[in-house]
Amino acid sequence: MPSTYTERNNMSIVRMRNVAFIGTGIMGVAIAGHLMDAGYKLTVHNRTRDKAQPLLERGATWADSPAEAVRAADVVFTMVGYPKDVEDLYLSTDGLLAATRKGAWMVDLTTSSPQLARDIHGVAEVTDRHAVDCPVTGGEEGAVAGTLTLMLGCTQQEAEPIVELLKTFSGKICYFDEPGAGQVAKLCNQVALASCMVGYAEALALAYQAGLDLDAVRELVLNGTGASGAMERLAPLSMAGDYQPRFKSEHLLKDLGIALAEADELELNLPGTDAARNLFDLLCQVGGGQLGSQAVSLLYADEATCAAAGLDWSKLDD
Repeated sequence: MPSTYTERNNMSIVRMRNVAFIGTGIMGVAIAGHLMDAGYKLTVHNRTRDKAQPLLERGATWADSPAEAVRAADVVFTMVGYPKDVEDLYLSTDGLLAATRKGAWMVDLTTSSPQLARDIHGVAEVTDRHAVDCPVTGGEEGAVAGTLTLMLGCTQQEAEPIVELLKTFSGKICYFDEPGAGQVAKLCNQVALASCMVGYAEALALAYQAGLDLDAVRELVLNGTGASGAMERLAPLSMAGDYQPRFKSEHLLKDLGIALAEADELELNLPGTDAARNLFDLLCQVGGGQLGSQAVSLLYADEATCAAAGLDWSKLDD
């Protein structure tokens, strides 16, 4: 028998070859692809099988249900839409906590509720399994490049058995030591992002109405204290009229709602986040939920531009 923590973890790393991935959407399919590139044997499930087809064509095994996907897995990754999806996936009668083998790791990449992450971790530990919240940031671009930033709700030492898998699709791994803390860290990121999104949209709107060259204004801002990742990477999409989802507006709306709920639990007011949430809620109400988060700039555009992008302001009259 191994006599030290390190020896036990090294044995675990050797054994961890069978991986299940649940949720092969815009980012999930790319993340799963990196795991396959690294030589891990992959079983996948998604509510829509077509979205897993690129992985199946590369040799991944299809499972008809999440429970079937995880039964032989050493490590399970999940990336679904909403906290309710996470709750059902993990805690239902035939959920992952019941279907996985003892000793398995479950890594949730979804941006979800911190309390739910704590609950899942607690149930997993008492049933001899391991569950960790690990939301990511970097969008589709980072997922494809394998350079995502990960926020883990555990210590670096605790993550040792799975860190080699995490490195296959990440550029930076941040440890926040406690269950659910990874989710709180991700919410902090989303709070900052939302303000930057609204900031660049309003800056471009002001520049446009004043007749300034938008490229020149963007270059100026990027070389000043108003610079942001949103202005750098997403503003050019807005300027080009490209609203295809790298990260859906409805998902950012969901994240901001969770952040505000967490702040409320902590008796903290976040008026800027509340304002950003209201703007994204408006965008989703008029048909922009499936568009990329850069579509927030449409809220400052003329009616013809909005209509061309698929927004319908008459929906507010329903």
